Amino acid sequence: MNPEPSNLSRRDFLSKSVATAGAGLVLGAPNILRAANSSSEDTINVALIGFGKQGDVLFNCLKNIPGLHFQAICDISKNSQNKFRSASRGMPNAEGAKIYMDIDELLATEKDLHAAVIATPDFWHSPHTVKCLEAGLNVYCEKMMSNTIDGARAMVKAMEKTGKLCQIGHQRRSNPRYRFTLDHLINGKKICGQIINANAQWNRALGSSQDIGGKKLAKSTIVPDDVLNKYGFKNMHQYLNWRYYRDLSGGPISDLGAHQIDIFNWFLGGAPKSVFASGGHSYFKEREHFDNVMAIFEYDTPQGNVRAFYQVLTTTSSGGGFWESFMGTEATIKISEISSSSAIYRESGEYVPSWDDLVNKGYVKKKPAPPKPDVSAGAVASYESKAPEVFELPGDLPVITLKSGNTTIKPAHQPHLENFFAAVRGKAKLNCDARHAFESEAPIFYVNPSALSGQPIVFTPEQLSV
Repeated sequence: MNPEPSNLSRRDFLSKSVATAGAGLVLGAPNILRAANSSSEDTINVALIGFGKQGDVLFNCLKNIPGLHFQAICDISKNSQNKFRSASRGMPNAEGAKIYMDIDELLATEKDLHAAVIATPDFWHSPHTVKCLEAGLNVYCEKMMSNTIDGARAMVKAMEKTGKLCQIGHQRRSNPRYRFTLDHLINGKKICGQIINANAQWNRALGSSQDIGGKKLAKSTIVPDDVLNKYGFKNMHQYLNWRYYRDLSGGPISDLGAHQIDIFNWFLGGAPKSVFASGGHSYFKEREHFDNVMAIFEYDTPQGNVRAFYQVLTTTSSGGGFWESFMGTEATIKISEISSSSAIYRESGEYVPSWDDLVNKGYVKKKPAPPKPDVSAGAVASYESKAPEVFELPGDLPVITLKSGNTTIKPAHQPHLENFFAAVRGKAKLNCDARHAFESEAPIFYVNPSALSGQPIVFTPEQLSV
């Protein structure tokens, strides 16, 4: 996150700057970011803890990473176990994988594991992570760290007590677009000037927010009541829709908002000093958690005060998309994992430095100017600011070739998993270990309480510390 040193050549600068971005990413002109080829390494024996929807997402990334042996999986659902069998069929590095229902049995039986990838519901993240760390495994755990702040604290303490690695799944921390934008544009080139405000959203249409399961479930998907009860679920509805229950999750602000509030904290360099939130049961009135939440965070940064607004809606897409925006005196950066939702808007005016050199060196690429409004066609004439110039943000994930010979864009979670396994091999530092994740997630645990009380919460050091 340091400015470009004047005594380094551009090639040296771009090569060294990727060191913090994790394995498999290299910067270099003219495209600024591209993928490096991976080579096989000593085998890492992996246990997959949870093979629901997110477990399957991670597995589709993991199977692209050389040197992994899928030794065991754990899931309480026979249906999920069968999905793993189907997904891993024909994979030599998954042959003979043992399947367990209980994590304690898995850890007691499998003695030569090196790492665990945890994708269970949020309320199991902390117990499962702590068990695996204490068993001597390195852990990659999905976000949120826990459904409670004390659970998240326990994960940090277990990581530091055992000395094992624990990466939390805020995958944007390893995304080349995000790392390049922060390291080289915001911090290096100070391209935004002074950042004054931030904004972010993740909104889902009503059709994507309905209850899972409905009244009729296929017999093969049903988990027996005694198994559900043993593992913290009252019934199948809770099991399939655990994100709606306060004892099992933090609701939409955790499920979706955690990704982007993490970016607020990461890009602004620290935690907020306060949060003021509002939420409501505007449509899903029977759910425990709000179906929409809006929050304002206030930050004190070295440059000055910053207010960051966040909204998560589960009742409308509001035009779609999920992104974060950082608004400065000289430019605004809108950034997303989606290339088409990412851009830089350069403010007009003589006080804004020219970006010609940045364009020539490949840091940014200018987009065509948007058409000017036709006042005669009904647009309102006003003394508005001149339309900003629009530039592209570099950092698209690379195209990779699968074993089948087909090509695809590298999955969004894969660089973060690559970083984790490179760290397990001692070749990288974690981009989001449990302590850094806790520092970023801690304020999120207070959003729902603020919305429930209708009052702002000014944080004390004790509230945000381990």
